[in-house]
Amino acid sequence: MLYIGVDLGTSAVKLLLMDAEGRIQKIVSREYPLSFPHPGWSEQNPEDWWRESLEGIKELTAECDKSQVAGISFGGQMHGLVILDEQDKVIRPAILWNDGRTGKETEYLNQVIGREKLSEYTANIAFAGFTAPKILWVREHEPENFKRIRKIMLPKDYLAYKLSGVHCSDMSDASGMLLLDVKNRCWSKEMLDICGISEEQMPKLFESYETVGTLRPELAEELGLPASCKIAAGAGDNAAAAVGTGTVGDGRCNISLGTSGTIFISSRAFGVDPHNALHAFAHADGNYHLMGCMLSAASCNKWWLDEIIGTGDYAKEQEKITKLGENHVFFLPYLMGERSPHNNPDARGTFIGLTMDTTRADMTQAVLEGVAFAIRDSFEVAKALGIQIERTKICGGGAKSPLWKKMIANILNIKVDVIEAEEGPALGGAMLAAVANGEYASVEEAAERIVRVVDTIEPEPELAAKYEEKYGKFAKIYPAVKELFTEII
Repeated sequence: MLYIGVDLGTSAVKLLLMDAEGRIQKIVSREYPLSFPHPGWSEQNPEDWWRESLEGIKELTAECDKSQVAGISFGGQMHGLVILDEQDKVIRPAILWNDGRTGKETEYLNQVIGREKLSEYTANIAFAGFTAPKILWVREHEPENFKRIRKIMLPKDYLAYKLSGVHCSDMSDASGMLLLDVKNRCWSKEMLDICGISEEQMPKLFESYETVGTLRPELAEELGLPASCKIAAGAGDNAAAAVGTGTVGDGRCNISLGTSGTIFISSRAFGVDPHNALHAFAHADGNYHLMGCMLSAASCNKWWLDEIIGTGDYAKEQEKITKLGENHVFFLPYLMGERSPHNNPDARGTFIGLTMDTTRADMTQAVLEGVAFAIRDSFEVAKALGIQIERTKICGGGAKSPLWKKMIANILNIKVDVIEAEEGPALGGAMLAAVANGEYASVEEAAERIVRVVDTIEPEPELAAKYEEKYGKFAKIYPAVKELFTEII
């Protein structure tokens, strides 16, 4: 049988076709626009997602035996607010994960409702990118739209609805809404009341590997796929990527260098960071995970090279970087504000340490190192909780850079395992579809059978020691300039 994984990203949808043994048959990617209507805002039209996903499925399955396509599932950008009216029509453009408009609402939740209450209700505190503050923003600024809401969904769940006709979500993605009682895996009545919404307006909850329905008959006919094709709930992009890298079960780690950056630690037991610097979420394997998320990771490198330097040859720029651990230039990678561990939408990207002999290569190196240092910030929080991590998997567009992987290994001083098929959330989605169809007994079994490590980057003691000193300096910069950010924006 064949399985489709759909990775609904911020700039494009990536679709992957996988056979029952986990071999990738074909990959298709289709882009759609991203809108910034006001400074700090970030929106997309869900119909763009649906149009490109539908065309992508047609392209993906054009040459295969369509009768063998048994399941479709998803990994998707998290936290985005999709609201539907009573005709299931989209009311307004989706407000995305990296949208920073909800500073007032986030402060209200954290300060007036209180961090302790939020953590009790949802295992997390409010961050500007989360869904609940967006709902409060719509209630305050677009009351007519708020009154029309009949269903509240996340981005990938809109695709699942369009394919199956079922309003659904999964535990991992719902964890990032600040509306889910993560420990008990159900909607938090207290949080729904705070936001002025009802459980009837929320989608039905599933585990990521559970079937929500089958392909709608008219779509099955249009696509030429079996009407029996199962639609599985899928997962938030980071949980789906973790499945795709085999980061399931207990005590496994994955670092993602995508548009955003994450460090993801799987756990069989539910646990909360008492300082709420790390998110405590449900995992796609039916268990839990802790996650640190930075809002700008590989996107920092893309911004620097595309917009500032004006080159598309990323590899050539990195060839000039030869003196690792010796750079005097530092970069704070907060181009969209920052989430973990600072929770500060006012934070901004910052170069410091420039001198007359600073080179283009020094600044490029500082951007790459700044992202790795920021990931280490969350890594340090995990260590403070007593979590011992000796190695990590790695995925995302930035993981294609040998130099960046070497930096990660030495800045965090851990082994970095490279897997054979680094396809992140799309592969994870296909694996979840296979589990939903009974191809594998569990997500863990699918990961053991499909994911293969082909290389390991070991930290070098001398270089790791140099980076230890550099990280100590990096860690002092944000506290020193934090108050300036509020003044300059």
